[in-house]
Amino acid sequence: MTPQRPVKSVNLRGLSPAPVAALVALSVGLVACGSDPFAFPWQLSPDTVLLYSLARPELNLEAAYNFNNRRKVRVEAATATGTWDVAVDTRGGQIVLLPPGALGVSSKASVAALPGLEFDDVLEAPEDTAVYTRFDAVPVQMGTVYIVKTSQSPGIFGTSCSYYAKLVPLVIDVEGGTLTFKFDVSPVCNSLRLIPPD
Repeated sequence: MTPQRPVKSVNLRGLSPAPVAALVALSVGLVACGSDPFAFPWQLSPDTVLLYSLARPELNLEAAYNFNNRRKVRVEAATATGTWDVAVDTRGGQIVLLPPGALGVSSKASVAALPGLEFDDVLEAPEDTAVYTRFDAVPVQMGTVYIVKTSQSPGIFGTSCSYYAKLVPLVIDVEGGTLTFKFDVSPVCNSLRLIPPD
């Protein structure tokens, strides 16, 4: 028979009811699930987006995208500030992705290109920061998966969060000045994983 270890008691009398309830709930969760109590359950939810090039003459077209909020953004001027992670433009006769820094907008958002990979095969964003660009146009090509590290936003417990998305071009229309792509984004703060945990 294995001897039992003494259990240390915790004095909860000095705590207010809210922290005590949270502590009890966390303890119950730890015992009940037996897994990571901080794991964030989420599911894959790929979507398709069409964006317009900034080079088109029309005003107020949806030329940028906010991956964390999953919404298109109208960029009224090339240097307009706003909550977007990547914009589409036409440069040198090709469609390009522009992180905000490429337009002089202050942001931590960045883009990495992973040529020769399939969308479903990219399970994690690259950890090497050298493969990302914050200030340069990234040419869009078929057969390449692009990783977008979003601009930072406030998270719980006072942390600053970036989120990672992957996208693959479906239609690159240089003449029409549009880009249609499929994407998915992890909702987990600062996590490189692009698929939910098992």
